[in-house]
Amino acid sequence: MFDHAIALSQSAMVTSGLILAPILIAALVVGLLVGIFQATTQIQEMTLSFMPKLIVVGIMLYLAGPWFLRILVAFTQNDLSTFWHVAYLP
Repeated sequence: MFDHAIALSQSAMVTSGLILAPILIAALVVGLLVGIFQATTQIQEMTLSFMPKLIVVGIMLYLAGPWFLRILVAFTQNDLSTFWHVAYLP
């Protein structure tokens, strides 16, 4: 019973990592580029660092949304098909 619960938790963490990693990496790269731009031009505007990251995250969600949904549907189907192993009490 606990083996299935641990495997299910591990699968949930891997799935969330697969979904969040591309978005976070894109936001990190854009934030780094904007930070370098701000440091070289000495422009210290708060919206200049926030808006590009927000736009890139929106674009990533739009472009990779179908892929994210396929991963989530596969995880949910696997989760619901093996849930009785976790919920079963001998």
